[in-house]
Formats: sequence, C-alpha cells, structure tokens
Amino acid sequence: MYKLKTNQSVCKRFRFTRNSKILKRKSCKSHLLQKKSSKRKRKLRRISVVHFHDRGNFINNLPYSN
Repeated sequence: MYKLKTNQSVCKRFRFTRNSKILKRKSCKSHLLQKKSSKRKRKLRRISVVHFHDRGNFINNLPYSN
C-alpha cells in the first residue's frame, strides 16, 4: 500500500497529547483586539482541547499521528 500524505496545514495547527487528545489554539486572537476586553483576550491565550466527537475529522488529515 502506498504512503498517505499528511496535511501540513493541519499538522501545524494541532498537536496531540500522550493520551491522544488534540490541542488547538483559540480563534479571534489575531486582529481587532481593541474592542475586546482584557479578560476575553486573556482567556483566548489558553490552549483548548478539541472535542472527542470531532476527532474523526483529523484521522484523514493526520494519518500517522496516533
């Protein structure tokens, strides 16, 4: 069987933990930050975990991850 290609854009945006959870950065942090409160911007700094129901969307894009 031939080798599957990894989607590089997905590879750069998501990471896996040891327990094979998927980590992602939160959105809305790149621009238009003046109107957002400090509390909201502070919460956007955190890394969040992708819900386990959405895990199937990553299997085709990251075939050799876990």
